[in-house]
Amino acid sequence: MIVEVWSDIVCPWCYIGKRRLERALGEFEHADEVEVVWRSFQLDPSHPKGVREPTYDMLAKKFGASAAQVRQMTSRVTSVAAEEGLAYDFDRALSVNTFDAHRLTHLAKAHDAGPAAHERLMHAHFMEGEALDDVETLVRLGAEVGVPAQEARRVLTGDAYTQDVEEDIRAARSLGASGVPFFVLDRAYGISGAQPLEVFASALRQAYEAAGAAAR
Repeated sequence: MIVEVWSDIVCPWCYIGKRRLERALGEFEHADEVEVVWRSFQLDPSHPKGVREPTYDMLAKKFGASAAQVRQMTSRVTSVAAEEGLAYDFDRALSVNTFDAHRLTHLAKAHDAGPAAHERLMHAHFMEGEALDDVETLVRLGAEVGVPAQEARRVLTGDAYTQDVEEDIRAARSLGASGVPFFVLDRAYGISGAQPLEVFASALRQAYEAAGAAAR
């Protein structure tokens, strides 16, 4: 069974959804038969490349809200994240264009480090305040999960894997996704958003049973 996950590495609910899927798989008796494939999506493809903006400032402008209102808005997601063992630090988070970071995840996939790269980049954004549009930062983070630094630098200073990222985004839209996280099981069952653990568990069982019935 294949579980495809469309997400953006700066999406707070994507990281929460990732943890909930992982917990569901941890309790799923057939987890060894499940392959998780991470796919790219950009929440804000219009964000100018090279522009780094504190996330609080970005949210204030996006919603026309005060600093106090923005902090109140993010307090809920911070609390939910904490329930999943994620210590979000929005004070340090930077909003950037994530296209190059997604190209790095495709390179990482070629080195059998796709899931590890997604985890490392999300952690770097939400907990460490790393600038995920900076080439040397991405090279360093990629190296930590097994992506050769020289190759990562070559990819990030060129345009390799651009089509792969664009194809992921097109595929998400063709499946009806307008936002992320978006989970698709065997291209038959879809889950939109960071749903409760029980929803993931139920979907895994349904998809597994349907695949078994089709094979008979």
